[in-house]
Amino acid sequence: MSESNDIDEGFYSRQLYVLGHEAMRRMGTANVLIAGMRGLGVEIAKNVILSGVKSVTVQDEGLAEWMDFSSQFFLLASHLGQNRALSSLSQLSALNPHVHVSAHTGPLKETLLQQFQVVVLTDSSLDDQQRFGTFCHSNGIKLIVADTKGLCGQLFCDFGEEFEVLDTDGETPASAMIDDITKADPGVVTCIEQRHGFVDGSTVSLSEVCGMTKLNSYGPVDIKVLGPDSFSICDTSSFSEYKKGGVATEVKKSKILQFKPLDEALVDPELLVMTDYGKMTKHQTLHLAFQALHGFVKRVGRLPKPRSQSDAELLVAMVTELNKVSHLDQLDEDVVQSLSFTACGDLAPVNAFIGGLAAQEVMKACTGKFTPLQQWLYFDALECLPEGNGGEGEELTESTCSPRGSRYDGQTAVFGSGFQERLGEQKYFLVGAGAIGCELLKNFALIGLGAGEGGHITVTDMDSIERSNLNRQFLFRSQDIGRQKSEVAAQAVRVMNPNMNITAHQNRLDPDSEQVYGHTFFMGLDGVAAALDNVEARVYLDGRCVQHQRPMLEGGTLGSKGHTLVVVPHLTESYGPAKTGSQNAIPLCTLKNFPHRIEHTLQWARDQFEGLYKQAAEHVNLYFRDAAGFLERTLGRGEAEALEVLECVWGGVGRQRPQGWEDCVGWARRQWETLYNNNIAQLLHCFPSDQLTSSGLPFWSGAKRCPHPLTFDPSNTTHMDYVVAAANLYGQIYGIVGTRDSSAIRSILETVHIPAFTPKSTIKIHLTDKEMEEERESGHLDTGRLEELQKKLSSPPVNSAALQMHPIDFEKDDDNNFHIDYIVAASNLRAENYDIPTADRHKSKLIAGRIIPAIATTTAAVAGLMCVELYKLVQGHRKISSYRSSYINLAVQYCVLSEPLGPQRFTVAGKEYSLWDDFLVYGRCDRGQEMTLGELLLHIKQTYNLEITGLFYGNAVLYDVGSNHTERLVKSL
Repeated sequence: MSESNDIDEGFYSRQLYVLGHEAMRRMGTANVLIAGMRGLGVEIAKNVILSGVKSVTVQDEGLAEWMDFSSQFFLLASHLGQNRALSSLSQLSALNPHVHVSAHTGPLKETLLQQFQVVVLTDSSLDDQQRFGTFCHSNGIKLIVADTKGLCGQLFCDFGEEFEVLDTDGETPASAMIDDITKADPGVVTCIEQRHGFVDGSTVSLSEVCGMTKLNSYGPVDIKVLGPDSFSICDTSSFSEYKKGGVATEVKKSKILQFKPLDEALVDPELLVMTDYGKMTKHQTLHLAFQALHGFVKRVGRLPKPRSQSDAELLVAMVTELNKVSHLDQLDEDVVQSLSFTACGDLAPVNAFIGGLAAQEVMKACTGKFTPLQQWLYFDALECLPEGNGGEGEELTESTCSPRGSRYDGQTAVFGSGFQERLGEQKYFLVGAGAIGCELLKNFALIGLGAGEGGHITVTDMDSIERSNLNRQFLFRSQDIGRQKSEVAAQAVRVMNPNMNITAHQNRLDPDSEQVYGHTFFMGLDGVAAALDNVEARVYLDGRCVQHQRPMLEGGTLGSKGHTLVVVPHLTESYGPAKTGSQNAIPLCTLKNFPHRIEHTLQWARDQFEGLYKQAAEHVNLYFRDAAGFLERTLGRGEAEALEVLECVWGGVGRQRPQGWEDCVGWARRQWETLYNNNIAQLLHCFPSDQLTSSGLPFWSGAKRCPHPLTFDPSNTTHMDYVVAAANLYGQIYGIVGTRDSSAIRSILETVHIPAFTPKSTIKIHLTDKEMEEERESGHLDTGRLEELQKKLSSPPVNSAALQMHPIDFEKDDDNNFHIDYIVAASNLRAENYDIPTADRHKSKLIAGRIIPAIATTTAAVAGLMCVELYKLVQGHRKISSYRSSYINLAVQYCVLSEPLGPQRFTVAGKEYSLWDDFLVYGRCDRGQEMTLGELLLHIKQTYNLEITGLFYGNAVLYDVGSNHTERLVKSL
């Protein structure tokens, strides 16, 4: 944030969709202290700095040592023996130019704490936590305590006696269109949609109600849910009769929370928040074990030694003593022993997870956005320890886990030196170098994945770095904008760990890249990590992993929500085939004639953009390239579609083609008239405002909002915004330079002739998509016009090379390219036609740009959980109970880790198989020999030159077939 408290929307773009402007402004006034700059502290600091607080001060008296390097990603070998806070300062400062970052190398004192609104303690003693906890609680300073010890983590929050949460979950307020309201006590509201989305106790406001108009000014009202499409409100018996219309919109309510100071919270078992409901006893035990660990350090002067049986026995005894006060029903001594064995460890994935959660709590403390943790949270990944002590590797002892003066000492303390060698030998394929990809690569470098002899990481990402990436893709800096993500990310992690063996590619992962990522490539891998932002790519990669029997780590985020999935051959289910998203598609007739939500007008505007500025130009260029072939292919698509395409092409090559800027402005003005006046007038001519259905009910009711035409007004900002954007975009596809000068454009508009419009009675407007499709198939169209266009376009212009057009690909993040300008104006004008509340630029960009809201905290936490599973894969764990899938929502501190599902099984020819099995089939059509399914598909491809898509997934599952040849082969199974 700048001193003027303005928000840099280009930098914070994706985070703004998670937090909103008000929360960002509040965060921009907060000063945060983060104590301790080992791995956990620097993780929290990184995330908080990226979030955009006013200032961050990092405090540490300690000096860098080899043990820090397993998780402290901003330390270099040259920093050994130097202060950790000072050593990290330059890298932390470079993360966000809007945040002032400073270092404090002295001890923590109350006078220092008084300068901050939020204090985070890491790597601190229990005495310091209690002392500073009491001080912060009494002085209105929000306190967060975070700690990790090996495979276990702890988080605590105290936000004071009263803390106001302004928005408990950050979800968009639910809304529903009203179909009916009864006159009763209480009145019952029935909604048009099958599910209104409200819950008991929700508060809603009512608007746009006709007839029972008093409800429009009644104010927020508490509701009781009666069913998925109905709820009761206040007493409406004295109100006038309901006629039609109305929208119910959820009203978000703030909430006051009380927190106990750390001293009191220590002895309150009700304040433990579970992350894994199968580990309730473990986490209750960990609450005592962490306290005992502080006592151990105080007594002995150090943490328990790795794998020291005597130290473990002492810690168990101390926990048992504490339990005499706590009276836990079950004390899990195995957990205490495992904590003792691994407490010296410092693991990057665990720090990434706890650090992500802790940084999110800092943001809650600064903004009042989202529900804070109340008050203790524990996490353990003790199932990462080898199955049967050493599993396939060495036995873990004090000797094998002792420090070696290596950057991996913090990890060797947990898993031993033999496992470290195995990590270094791994060959992994990372697909995606964006937000999750950057975090995964950071973790890979710290744990040494592929950094040994024979090991290697291949990362591919076809995208280049944009400014909007910098807020969460922390390996990139402003000077990297325009460079390839994979290359920059690879360079950055080589700095973190000079031993990294990593190759950066810029390939899209799809069937076209199988010559690079083919059978030999996949069979040479130990595993795959998916850091992708779309389902289709995940499904494709998952299918390749199943086909080649390779494990896959998968994770994704959506704002404060995240998930992880580990796919283990023959042990767990795979990601699976894509689920159809058609149920979420907006019907074409709704977009074309009957919008009732801003999402409809935004999608309509996006479709207009694609049709006018991309598809039209592409059609013209294809026509110029091969006129005869283009006409033949177009006519083969059916007469209705052919007429649309050829009209479009004629517009680009005929007399309508603009000759200069004035023509572009004239075109834009006529477009405005067609879209917002003429088309609406035609719709009302077909269906007047008082139209009745065959049942005698009003036609314009329910989801059908009666529109009204607009009259162009050059003094109306939105009207002019449309003309300016539309004219400039139109000019761009023809290579004509435009201008933003509104006064000059107004002068041109004065000369533009707008033809008079008379509605036609011959035009039919479809009420459903089915009607629309039937009309297209019936062939009722102007065949004379189609023949005329064929004739006109049969001979392309001789100067076709000079007439080539410039199709525009929609780009949402460039505020100077007119793309979002057009979308916002086009959508809001259509919304005005239908009396739909308009959307500002921020919301319009989110919806039309299909932006995925993103925040660094969730990304870090998800990547941490993925790498926890990586430990298990590399060790070769074979118990499904050792693995975890996860779902997290940091907005409400909801973390659920659970055992993954096993592979789905099915029967073929009386035998049971799973996706992971490769079974034999007969191909009797052309050759009567046995072959695997893979061989059969190759045979089909080679014999019939057929690409079999949708026939199988992975190795075994058969779907539909696409040709007679394929049918005969499949029937022979």
